Amino acid sequence: MSNRLKSTAALAAVLISIAAGSASGETAHIFWKDLRPATQPAAESVGLPMIAAKMPDHGETLSLNLQDKTIQLAGYALPVDREGDLVYQFLLVPWTGACSHMPTPPPNQIVLVTPAQPYRMSQAYQPVSVTGALEPGMEKSQLFILDGASVIQSGYTVRKAEVMGVDKVPDTITLPVNSPWSFLNKKKN
Repeated sequence: MSNRLKSTAALAAVLISIAAGSASGETAHIFWKDLRPATQPAAESVGLPMIAAKMPDHGETLSLNLQDKTIQLAGYALPVDREGDLVYQFLLVPWTGACSHMPTPPPNQIVLVTPAQPYRMSQAYQPVSVTGALEPGMEKSQLFILDGASVIQSGYTVRKAEVMGVDKVPDTITLPVNSPWSFLNKKKN
């Protein structure tokens, strides 16, 4: 192959990758605070656990400025639909213990995730990063926990999500030492 033909092929490959990147849009790396209105207090300021009943809007006010944008958000995966270690759908929550060991966070702090491929998960509350189009809208999921079934309302969904394990969640909430649930705090490496 001549040098000119190689250069033309390389240029074409670069242009195709640039076009593909701009067509798919950029991924916004967001944090849990981005899913709630700025006027809603953070969990630390209302006392843990932050539960919907303590909020005037019951945590149902969603952030519509992220609608249909490709986002990346890290949190803890709580399986909803699984077969063995393959998870077909899970709730992404901001701290360990949410929904099963302690009261449920408000809906605007829960994301229902359907991975593009089943995700292999060894334990509940595994830290993961989710990338995909964020869709605001209330969804109810039935979660089976040790003491029975519970219906959990999430404020967002991400379908066909890319999921990958992470070592830590950047904006995780650490439960106070005097909390009866402090054993759920993940060890920091």
